[in-house]
Amino acid sequence: MKTLHTLLSLIFFCTTSLFAQQNNAGFITADIDNFWIAYDKIINSKDSIEQYNYLNKLYLEKGTPGLKAIMEARNYTAKSYIDAINTYPLFWNSIRKNTLKAKSFAKGIATDVAKMKKLYPELKPANVYFTIGALRTSGTTLNGMVLIGAELVLTDSDTETKELMATLPHLKAYFDSKPIQNTGFLNVHEYVHTQQKTTIANNLLAQCTMEGVAEFLAVKATGKTSPTPAIAYGKALAEKDLSGDKKGKTNEERINAAFSAQMFNASNGFWLYSNMQNQFEQRDLGYYVGYAICEKYYEKASNKRLAIKEMIELDYNDSIALAKFVDLSGYFSKPVETLRAEYNRNRPGVTGIKQLKNYATDVDPAITQLTIEFSKPMNKRRTGFELGPSGESKLLFVKSVTGFPEDGKSVTIEIALLPGKEYEIIVSDRFTDVNSIALKPYLIKFKTAEK
Repeated sequence: MKTLHTLLSLIFFCTTSLFAQQNNAGFITADIDNFWIAYDKIINSKDSIEQYNYLNKLYLEKGTPGLKAIMEARNYTAKSYIDAINTYPLFWNSIRKNTLKAKSFAKGIATDVAKMKKLYPELKPANVYFTIGALRTSGTTLNGMVLIGAELVLTDSDTETKELMATLPHLKAYFDSKPIQNTGFLNVHEYVHTQQKTTIANNLLAQCTMEGVAEFLAVKATGKTSPTPAIAYGKALAEKDLSGDKKGKTNEERINAAFSAQMFNASNGFWLYSNMQNQFEQRDLGYYVGYAICEKYYEKASNKRLAIKEMIELDYNDSIALAKFVDLSGYFSKPVETLRAEYNRNRPGVTGIKQLKNYATDVDPAITQLTIEFSKPMNKRRTGFELGPSGESKLLFVKSVTGFPEDGKSVTIEIALLPGKEYEIIVSDRFTDVNSIALKPYLIKFKTAEK
């Protein structure tokens, strides 16, 4: 009997151990340990070459696929790390203890992911990598991997922020929200992204819907309220009237109206991933718009499981499929295609170039300035140019942007021309009007006269 009992105990132990290994197999934290080994060497050296050698040998070269992926996703370089380490010593010292707790979150994250799989049985497995980045992302995905920036996620109100206020002031409010308490929620959000067809959409509406799906389903899976301040702001009653708004409008009404006018912009503007100033004094409101669309879609659906499947498997860059999804939610008062037509009618355009006629073949090569004229007053802080169809071979090089006049209806650029040469440049949709509606891209193309 004792032998049988011992055998059963051994079987139970092995089974339990195997279960634990299987559940933690996709949870990788090795980069955190390697970072601190490199960090200790780096801060004890004043030689910059030696610092880079320590970083490369002890951290980057030993990096997991997750570290390599987060570096690619956020354009981290060795310089990014060395600069961050040398600039923010108090910050790094304050987060060390928390980051070394990463392994303790494995079980909770596995539990939350299992809840998500109950909602969406088709959920495919994804490795979760806790890495140390250079303060540009708390979480992202690439190639089916969940990538967590532990230096941001595993922080709380005790995290030191004095050194960050000059360059990264928004992080104080983020740390004060105690993100370490929401690691499960963030991981489910990012896990959903690994299941979607894309994480890079082709316009603002599509990108916000994609993010809204992940945020809404993280709420449904974990049963927790979204920690993103924009969600609470969108649902709250307005505390004050904003300039130009009808008195008594709620935050939701204001957000809906502003978003409707900009929703087909190619850039995210202030709506996502940005600290740009805006009339709401609130960042990342695109998360709220996407969340609200999904919430309304879900509430109206008779088959909730099918609704979740449709959210995750939606092709956000299929304009017809996206419009159908958003229209069924009832979030906007008008159909998406009606709003698209209104958007296109309202977009600013280039009306002419003061110094020359576009497509001319005899432009004076002595011209040193071009004044581009617009149909509407433009946002003087937003400019952008792109290569023309012929690429770099015919690029009109912009030496500098002189600026806008008071009315904002033109911009002057400094150029240098050669005789007998063809030039191209696109005045891009990074230009926006004062209402943040993107410019219709405009190709400037001409040839200079021979001497």
